[in-house]
Amino acid sequence: MVFYPPPWVPKLPFDPPDSVTIGDFMRSEIYGRRPIAKSRNPFTCGLTGKTYTVAESNRRSDLIAQALSKVMGWEPNADSPWDKVIGVFSFNTIDYLSVLHAVHRLSGIATPANVAYSASELEHQLRSSGAKALFTCVPVLETALKAAKAVGIPEDKIFIMDLPHHSQKLPFKTVEDLIEMGHSVPDLEPLKWVKGQGARQVAFLCYSSGTSGLPKAVMISHQNVIANTMQYCIFEDVSRKQYGVETQAVLGLLPFSHIYGLVVVAHSAPWRGDEVIVLPRFELTEYLQAIERFKINHVLVVPPIVVRMLSSKDVLKKYDLSSVRMMFTGAAPLGKETAEELLQLYPKWHLGQGYGLTETSTVVCSTSEHDICQGTSGSLIPGTRAKVVDPDGKEITEYGKRGELFVQSPSVTLGYLNNEKASAEAFVWDEDGRWLRTGDEVIVTKTDSGNEHISIVDRLKELIKVKGHQVAPAELEAHLLAHPAVDDCAVIAVPDARDGEVPKAFVVTPASMASRKDEDMAAEIIKHVQDHKAHYKWLKGGIEFIDAIPKSPSGKILRRLLRDKEKGARRVKGAKM
Repeated sequence: MVFYPPPWVPKLPFDPPDSVTIGDFMRSEIYGRRPIAKSRNPFTCGLTGKTYTVAESNRRSDLIAQALSKVMGWEPNADSPWDKVIGVFSFNTIDYLSVLHAVHRLSGIATPANVAYSASELEHQLRSSGAKALFTCVPVLETALKAAKAVGIPEDKIFIMDLPHHSQKLPFKTVEDLIEMGHSVPDLEPLKWVKGQGARQVAFLCYSSGTSGLPKAVMISHQNVIANTMQYCIFEDVSRKQYGVETQAVLGLLPFSHIYGLVVVAHSAPWRGDEVIVLPRFELTEYLQAIERFKINHVLVVPPIVVRMLSSKDVLKKYDLSSVRMMFTGAAPLGKETAEELLQLYPKWHLGQGYGLTETSTVVCSTSEHDICQGTSGSLIPGTRAKVVDPDGKEITEYGKRGELFVQSPSVTLGYLNNEKASAEAFVWDEDGRWLRTGDEVIVTKTDSGNEHISIVDRLKELIKVKGHQVAPAELEAHLLAHPAVDDCAVIAVPDARDGEVPKAFVVTPASMASRKDEDMAAEIIKHVQDHKAHYKWLKGGIEFIDAIPKSPSGKILRRLLRDKEKGARRVKGAKM
């Protein structure tokens, strides 16, 4: 049984264009974007109020591209896109998208990286993507320099993104320097793309944690991002028309390096004429001040931010948040009880959530303001089809029965870079075409409204989601096994009031360590992770020493048994308290 969007969801008016860059799609009104004359400034700094018009943002992007052409020796229609890969390792700025589109103007590929990465993690992304240059910012410059040096990116190919309150003289060209240089460089020749090139050519290499080893590079085409921008905006337009919303202020806090922030915020909002209020990182007071100052209407966050708000009710009372109409959460499920508690504080707000993946260049299903069912991730968006498959590979044809979600959409990506095995496992074919196996267990329900809603009930891929970040247990396990106090190990997610989930390690020690104290070994192992991994991968759930890791006859770790053990221990602890 194939599931489709509800009847109220409009169909795509035409196939997403397959022969233009994302930047050209964003600028042109022929594909359905809101007229530029009626659009707000696309990006405004939420700390300083600095802003640019649509025309100014486009011009800055063009000048950056012209300067990069000179510095890198690249021409738009020469060489392969794989020879023109540039990394972006920076907090959000109002020029972030201008930089990405400048890379595309040269027919290059941008690879955004998580600012929480350690030097070794960034090195992996730069090396595997083949990056030849790197944009970064002052707060993470030390990490960027270590990684760049390790992969051979020279310092004259490292550029600084301007952040508020972080202006200092450094021996690197800044974005402003590139823009100034661009004025003295001839205009670039037009791109000479052939029919279908936008569907085949990679625009972004975004890294997904996957289920094992280091993060995998997902190849996202220009058409993938264009498609999801159209899909999400057309879906949203139904409720916006009902509430009389033409343009609005949207929170730009989610990292633009993450597919959620990159497509849903940084592309979709400006395309429909909205203004993105950019914040470089989450700090509760700055977040609340921005909502009040800029009268933000649409707040996109991750569930831990909702939890933080609920634990800071006295602080919330100091700010006027009455401009908010819709709060939207993604990257991890928002609990029904948490949602209801927030709505008790702000009963006029609409609160919804959505679901998507890097491999779908974001949104698969979303909640419309006029059709909210708390605890679900909403309904399929235009142009998307789904089916639910049981463990035996049979399609599930009834509501309320668990199974793995398979998805078809023009936003489903090209596959994994240099990883045919992972691509073959995730992107599968049948008589109905190519499907993405999401690895997520879902149920489909029909609500009182008569519309089908999708609920994510478990993760077959075993990922741990820490404050919007994905952590692959296998990556941490491989790192732990390099420590002399670890003979075998397994990592699971445990609940955390602040971060949603955090990793916990179960460790088997070698016989040679029998005389050592558990607390001393635990401290060493924790430090081993902290020294080499991003902070969201730290073992904040602790370490528990056990005699053996439960495994199946084939050697697969039986994490469910460890999760049951953890739940039992927490119940006992709670009963004692």
